[in-house]
Amino acid sequence: MIRRTSTFSGHVQGVGFRYTAREAAEGFGVTGYVRNLPDGKVELVAEGEEKEIVALLEEIGRRMVGFIRKRTDEEAPATGQFSDFSVRH
Repeated sequence: MIRRTSTFSGHVQGVGFRYTAREAAEGFGVTGYVRNLPDGKVELVAEGEEKEIVALLEEIGRRMVGFIRKRTDEEAPATGQFSDFSVRH
């Protein structure tokens, strides 16, 4: 199990990004959250098997293709702190 923190930039706020990510996450074995950042970016934290997280990020990229300009990722060991995948405000 891994933890991946992905930061998305572009036109990613005000376009349903967080809710699209949450909906997409329901189809994969991941837990974590997605939230808007004050600088206009969106942060997604996902824990699970690497292949599930990769598939989730690919699905979000496909659904939000016209809005994402860049994505950066950081990986760490999973903490097990999440029970589901949620939208944070």
